[in-house]
Amino acid sequence: MSSMAIKKSSAPAATAARMPAAQRRDLILAAATELFAQRGYHGTTTDQIAQAAGISQPYVVRMFGTKEQLFLEVLDRALQTLFVAFRAALPDPGDGSKLTQRLGTAFVDLVGSVGLHRTLLHAFVSGNDPVIGAAARKGFVGIYTFLRDEAHFEPVDVQQFLGYGMLMSVLLGIELPSTFGTDADADELMNVAFGDKCGVVLAVAGPDAA
Repeated sequence: MSSMAIKKSSAPAATAARMPAAQRRDLILAAATELFAQRGYHGTTTDQIAQAAGISQPYVVRMFGTKEQLFLEVLDRALQTLFVAFRAALPDPGDGSKLTQRLGTAFVDLVGSVGLHRTLLHAFVSGNDPVIGAAARKGFVGIYTFLRDEAHFEPVDVQQFLGYGMLMSVLLGIELPSTFGTDADADELMNVAFGDKCGVVLAVAGPDAA
């Protein structure tokens, strides 16, 4: 992972204190998602999250209890965002596109939701953690049952779709988009994995991304 600096919210802490509790909660969850994605669960502290959100560390603990509980809520938030995007792609727009293509496009487009793919990846490799591992397993099985029961995928389609999704998550996790243009083989892999959505990924995670 890159050693990116912690970004503190531009809003002063006093301004954050005047926010409704629900808004402050969203602010903390957004900051936590980005930091957990960058540094992993064990490399992130509630103090860093509070600093990034422009909110006091005791308030973060008071609202979420523990770092573990905060990560679980970040994971749930990422999964719910994923399911909302998937369900929006279910109706046939009548343009001849296949459902697998529409769901794949929705998954790629979520690269714009900062930290979402990496958060899921961090959770999915934490199977040995008794709490986070259990939540990750439940979330991954939830994705499977969505594909089976709501998207009505055949087993082979489920296998291919989940394999594609994990490939994309791994490429984002190793920050391959950030090296685009420096290695012809890596660039080819990027184009194979993301297809006509490669430009979308590069705009968010490529070497020239802001």
